[in-house]
Amino acid sequence: MDESSVDDGYVPDQPTEEFTEEELQIPEIQYEYLDHPADVQLHSWGDSLKEAFEQIAVSMFAYMTEIDKVDILMSQDIEAEGHDIESLLFHFLDEFLFIFSAEPYFIARKVKILSFDRENFKIKARGYGEIFDLDKHPQGTEVKAITYSNMQVHEHEGRSELFVIIDI
Repeated sequence: MDESSVDDGYVPDQPTEEFTEEELQIPEIQYEYLDHPADVQLHSWGDSLKEAFEQIAVSMFAYMTEIDKVDILMSQDIEAEGHDIESLLFHFLDEFLFIFSAEPYFIARKVKILSFDRENFKIKARGYGEIFDLDKHPQGTEVKAITYSNMQVHEHEGRSELFVIIDI
């Protein structure tokens, strides 16, 4: 049987589940990329640490493709935990990198934190997006790994910032 006759049930550009208006709403971009020798530093911010976490995950996906070409057709949930806030951030991003790097190669346009347990350093999140398709999504720079190098978490009243260096 050749590959073209295999029906995996996936139809490009067709939602595989239904979403609310709120789930389809894309938040304002609150991230940037900072130059770093041989790597890139992601910098995100938000009104809360939760919002900064959501933005840093989206920034990683946006570094890998033109994020505005990603439609919300499906969702993928991740769970991560750590022993402190930095290790939680590392594992949070690593889980999202894994679902991009393994079948079905999911890429998120939006990330929403479902639960954020700061005392026990556990997080559950949902990515909204679709399966990465080279015919639709220009290939940006491959993210090889998340690093702890110069990782920073800053919380101020009404504003949180994250800095994460990714290996490219």
